[in-house]
Amino acid sequence: MNTSSIHFQLSFIEPQAHYVEVSMFIEGFSQPYIDLKMPVWTPGSYLIREFSKNVEQVTALSKDGEKLLVSKISKNTWRVYTNGHDFACSYRVYSFERSVRTNFVDDSHAFISPAGTFLYVDGQLSHASTVQVILPPQWSYVSTGLAQTEVGELVYYAEDFDILYDSPLEIGNQDIWHFQAAGIPHEFAMVGQGNYNKDQLTLDIQKIVAEETRIWGSNPNDRYVFITHNYQSAHGGLEHLNSTVLAASRNAYITNIGYNNFLSLVAHEYFHLWNVKRLRPKNLGPFDYEQENYTPLLWIFEGFTAYYDNLITRRCGFRNEVEYLNELVSEFNLVLNRPGHLLQSVGLSSFDTWIKQYRPDENSPNVSISYYNKGAMLACMIDISIIVGTNGEKCLDDVMGAAYERFYLMENRGIEEKEFQALAEEVTGVSLKEIFKAVYEITELDYNAYFNKVGYQFIDQNKLNQTSSLGIKVSHSDGRTTIKAVDRNSSAWEYGLNVDDEIIAVNGNRLDQQGRELDQAMTYSQVGDEVVILVARDGLMMEIPVKLKASEKVSYYIERNPEASEEERRLGDVWLSLG
Repeated sequence: MNTSSIHFQLSFIEPQAHYVEVSMFIEGFSQPYIDLKMPVWTPGSYLIREFSKNVEQVTALSKDGEKLLVSKISKNTWRVYTNGHDFACSYRVYSFERSVRTNFVDDSHAFISPAGTFLYVDGQLSHASTVQVILPPQWSYVSTGLAQTEVGELVYYAEDFDILYDSPLEIGNQDIWHFQAAGIPHEFAMVGQGNYNKDQLTLDIQKIVAEETRIWGSNPNDRYVFITHNYQSAHGGLEHLNSTVLAASRNAYITNIGYNNFLSLVAHEYFHLWNVKRLRPKNLGPFDYEQENYTPLLWIFEGFTAYYDNLITRRCGFRNEVEYLNELVSEFNLVLNRPGHLLQSVGLSSFDTWIKQYRPDENSPNVSISYYNKGAMLACMIDISIIVGTNGEKCLDDVMGAAYERFYLMENRGIEEKEFQALAEEVTGVSLKEIFKAVYEITELDYNAYFNKVGYQFIDQNKLNQTSSLGIKVSHSDGRTTIKAVDRNSSAWEYGLNVDDEIIAVNGNRLDQQGRELDQAMTYSQVGDEVVILVARDGLMMEIPVKLKASEKVSYYIERNPEASEEERRLGDVWLSLG
């Protein structure tokens, strides 16, 4: 019986020049030509990234060494005229973009993002494949969630291309250690220098894994791999089926804030094992790798995860009550200080992620919000509603565990918003209609009313302090003060100050290199005063009189309500695991 196979080899002839060489061996396909395609995006990062732009020198040879015709027929498709013969396709991928979602190769290591590296045979995404890594002599290790075909061999197996594209590889001399968490083997691979403490990290991550496994009821892994890239300054991550890639600041591990933020990042990406990688929106899987995969549900799958990451650090004892509340309230302040919250709902934010979330510009705060922040806000309101409605017997954990069991373990399918809401109300007996309605509205919930029910209050400390504001953000560089953002409906917006205007003087006073005269003018001006701004716009000088309006910025904080009842305080202790 004729069986087909797809095998890749990765080698690194010129890593210092940022290239990975890829050979793809294809056997057992009888058609006269085969179309090889590269994804245009990678799951978990919702942006068309056009990975094919980095592919060079695509050639093909038959098994007998005959050169085959290769024709590029679209931006990400190469047609190989095989006449039914087995063949090898070779190409190079330029890899020099530092992120958790893109290839990076230099003389110290290689990070391989599979969607930007491996071509697939059109129509064969369900086909198994193997990947062999040819290590250059200066490198020693490979860290990946892919299963090895044989112990000690650097050949890895993926049962389909969804798994291959969800399994990044770190190749080099990374610092590797292993530990058990929730009964599952875990590997940690640290890339680059950092002031981390392996023993402390291991203990704290074990607590996170145990708590998250408790929430979901079971852990789906046979093994799990953390890949962390240490930079001078970085923070971010990307989830995968049984691994994650994190970016961290190398010197932040020894500060309380820096270390706790890293633990929140770990908690966030690990939570995705369940929330989005398995319990998922209906439209996110099976994936179409050639175009956008739209869903309005990222407010649940990213926003709920953003709510849980800091909450888990609170439950594990890494943050005290005040530290946690400060982290939580930052989600509210980030959303409510963006004029875009009056224009874009969180449901639309989820749907528009492909054109807005990963392509911010100077006007983004005026027209959009993040489903991470707003989703976390709504998750908090749902959690509080359930705790109050069940007298502290249940919380959002119960909904997440039940959804995972029903929609993934039992039915193995994606979900729609209406059935998630129905399940939540079924499991808890609590109506969540008001909150789910708010997903598609731009009016805000009465957040203080929710917090009051668990003995806290949500207060804007700017409410009684009317201060004047231009409504701009500036940068100081090379002795120049330049406008970088203008808030919708602010004084600057109304009177015509523009992004990229260089502010030369205010009220006839020339700005120094730090722009202190601008700060002084605003400090001593009142609402209704006029200031005259001299700007250089595209090389031309112009004076712009601006009548100052009141600042619309909020500064909320969450604290215990001194008038809370004993029962409200008890429910608050349940919410924050303070008992």
